[in-house]
Amino acid sequence: MITAPRTDDEVPAYLSRLGIPGLADVHVHFMPDAVLNKVWNYFDHADTNYGLTWPITYRLPEADRIERLRALGVQRIVSLNYAHKAGMAKWLNEWNAQFAARVAGAVHSATFYPEPGVADYVEHALDAGARIWKVHVSVGGFTPEDPLLEAAWRLIDQAGTPVVIHAGSGPLAGEFTGPEPVRRLLERHPRLPLVIAHLGMPEYDAFADLAQQYERVHLDTTMVATDFTERIAPMPPGYVDRLGALVDKVVLGSDFPNIPYAYAHQIEALARLGLGDEWMRKVLWHNGMHLLDW
Repeated sequence: MITAPRTDDEVPAYLSRLGIPGLADVHVHFMPDAVLNKVWNYFDHADTNYGLTWPITYRLPEADRIERLRALGVQRIVSLNYAHKAGMAKWLNEWNAQFAARVAGAVHSATFYPEPGVADYVEHALDAGARIWKVHVSVGGFTPEDPLLEAAWRLIDQAGTPVVIHAGSGPLAGEFTGPEPVRRLLERHPRLPLVIAHLGMPEYDAFADLAQQYERVHLDTTMVATDFTERIAPMPPGYVDRLGALVDKVVLGSDFPNIPYAYAHQIEALARLGLGDEWMRKVLWHNGMHLLDW
């Protein structure tokens, strides 16, 4: 097995040795400065929120963050904003559309929230070219089964655009987190293209069951298997074998820039699972590109 990178500078050579042209990271955040600063402030107080420190490794101006991703080999740049209250999603979507227009290689991202008019702005975003969505169940404090979202889910189902959904109960559980609301949503929309953020940690196996059962459900690797996450939400026994069996359903996610370690550590953590170079090729590149360039 090819030796994994230990530093960001080593990532491009590692990808070259694997024989892939870059990284297809489906879980990257770019936000309006005011929103991102609030996110960073939240993580600055992680000792209060989570009982641990969470330094932001890539606390850089936007242009520098874009260049850092390009230097790593990220070929498509998503923005993955998410709304946490009513009236927020529409203007975030406007910002996302502007980001996609001004950043070469950007993937037009969008979000939505259970509120009157959600179907209208979801349809508008789709018409404007939105290709990927982000929703955060615990931060938003809503259930994906909210009746206000039903028409929006139908539109996204018909369009086939993937939705990166943070629905697992880690790092903090919320009133509506966990696999059961997602399971019931998929029972109504079995072809909904959901991407389960963080492999659904800590409910790893339950969300893997959904990926196994539903054709268009994927799992993203964000923060999983890293030294940081293994301390707070370790993978259960036998789970690595499940990831091997689900090779075509696992996609790279990083949570850049809001991570407390170097980007390369995510790649190193996945490589040390020992699932082989072909698994790494699919997870780092082929599977994500299939979603982003469908």
